[in-house]
Amino acid sequence: MDYDSSSPTFDDEPFQHQEAFTRPPNLDCPACQSRRTVARDTGKKAGAAIGTVAGTAGGISGALSGAISGAELGAAIAAAVATPTMPLGVVAGAILGGLSGGIAGCAVGAALGEAVDDALLRNRRCLGCGHTFRVSRR
Repeated sequence: MDYDSSSPTFDDEPFQHQEAFTRPPNLDCPACQSRRTVARDTGKKAGAAIGTVAGTAGGISGALSGAISGAELGAAIAAAVATPTMPLGVVAGAILGGLSGGIAGCAVGAALGEAVDDALLRNRRCLGCGHTFRVSRR
């Protein structure tokens, strides 16, 4: 097998190296042609916040309803055994349900907000002149 140790790349690399600072030309400001533009991500931020709150509420309510049903079933089966730590399990389940629901809601809300940014909102702002404009991310 022939290998050239002086070359920083291999001939069979699937991706060719490209300059790290290249950017598409459509991100320039249409008003002043400045390259200094930033993403506003208004819809993405709002969607993530709303999705987090909704997901957390849904996760907590789902965990509590499941914990209460499980507690009722457990109490019916083991009526003779009294466990004083049962409320701690309900609280832990509600916390974990809220966290997992919040994470899922945040991801879904951010994806939906990004779609709204692309389709409806002016999602870029020029740092030079303050002009806002819409650019599709795809």
